[in-house]
Amino acid sequence: MVSRRSHQKSRTGCAQCKKRRIKCDEVRPACSNCIKHSITCDFQSGNSDTTSPLHPPKLIEQTSDSKSPGSARADKKPKPVISNGLQPGELQMGDLELLHQFVTETCYTTSNRPDSHDLWRIVVPKEGFSHDFLMRGVLAVAALHLSHLRPDQAAHYQHIAHSHQDRALGRFQAAMNTMTESNCHAFFALSSLIVVYEFASPRTPGTLAFTYESQDSTNWLAMIRGVNSILLPSWPWVENGPLRGLLQPGVFDTSETRLPKPADHQLRQLAELCETASGGDEAIEAYTEAVKALRKCFAKIFTRSSVECEIATAFTWPVEVPDKFIQLLQARSPEALVILAHYCVVLHHLDNYWWLNGWAAQVMENISNELTELWRDWIQWPSTVIARNERCLVWRPLSPDMIPTQPPKSLSSA
Repeated sequence: MVSRRSHQKSRTGCAQCKKRRIKCDEVRPACSNCIKHSITCDFQSGNSDTTSPLHPPKLIEQTSDSKSPGSARADKKPKPVISNGLQPGELQMGDLELLHQFVTETCYTTSNRPDSHDLWRIVVPKEGFSHDFLMRGVLAVAALHLSHLRPDQAAHYQHIAHSHQDRALGRFQAAMNTMTESNCHAFFALSSLIVVYEFASPRTPGTLAFTYESQDSTNWLAMIRGVNSILLPSWPWVENGPLRGLLQPGVFDTSETRLPKPADHQLRQLAELCETASGGDEAIEAYTEAVKALRKCFAKIFTRSSVECEIATAFTWPVEVPDKFIQLLQARSPEALVILAHYCVVLHHLDNYWWLNGWAAQVMENISNELTELWRDWIQWPSTVIARNERCLVWRPLSPDMIPTQPPKSLSSA
């Protein structure tokens, strides 16, 4: 009679193998059984019984009391044993893959400024070793980048990204009331990564990006404004800290007013539209301030130097528009939607970033669907610019097509 071949039971296998009651080979970042059946292995998401490198396993010392009475080695130095069965030296290869991705590729995609790349590559991960929420944010963004680079594994990496981001946000929110000079740099870095993550996440069909259906829904306009308000109290610390190089002094400067003639003409038309807008004086004031902020943003993008961060410049408009304008956007006001459509021209200039690619075109399409035929005439120029993939705010030497401008009083002055 052939005896049954014995095997060693696995007590630290993945949840999928335990559920199916089969032996797990515990290979990381995904066990062989999960790969064979094309399912997500929880070793990759950090949800298995094994521990994450961000939370090292506890060690239990075997003392002489735990030895048998007859042991001859009871006086030997205690030997560490990991409480969950994981042996010393085992690694979470999935998390290491994400960290490698961040420091070799993703860090170079957060900004066009070369001097900021080393900060993202070296300083931010180093801060992450002291602040769990920041390291989780780093890994989440890296996972989304891999989902972009490897479309055939997109769902897999998106799942991992979501897991890390959920933990990052939970710990970030819990620690927000204890922001200090020593941890504010981690808050600042994660706040920037949250913006990248939200843009890079799979998009909800029909979204206008700037509006939301409930108080709990996130949108990147409110997110950018919220991040700015959260960090304001700690700004002096950030300015003198290890990540000060990520800041852009003078980003809200209004000294430059030069614009290409087509853009200047469109903004003058918007200014006149504001003067006759419906909704009363408060709405008119909100539209007018939004257009003024848009003119300033256009000019900053057009005249910025190569050492200035184009993302920081482009995101000045969401920060500067008044709260009333946000409310009008939420109410799907035609005038507010038309102004937002013109901001998409700025957003389109950032289309070369993987996490912003396609946003301008999607928002423009959804705005067009919201407007009636009459109002669609007002968005013809930004629609054409985006459809033709034009960069109408790219810097060129001073020419007759570029003129100094001031915020207009009426269309007749054009």
